[in-house]
Amino acid sequence: MTRKERHVVPNSGGGWDSKRENSERASKHFERKEDAMQWSREKSNSEGSELIPHRKDGTIQNPDSNGNDPFPPKDKN
Repeated sequence: MTRKERHVVPNSGGGWDSKRENSERASKHFERKEDAMQWSREKSNSEGSELIPHRKDGTIQNPDSNGNDPFPPKDKN
């Protein structure tokens, strides 16, 4: 089972984009990262996808699986 992903990435022209995995075009463009995160979180919840925000340098920040991670971490207790 493959997981669906939605990424919040910096746009080369400025601002932030919300993109589905492997897509070339953004689903939506935002001037502020906070706005991109809010919209993408709602969209990710409705799609059942993992939200993956990126920093300005392109590295991954804090992924959020919305409870749909096919490989959740094992409980150590």
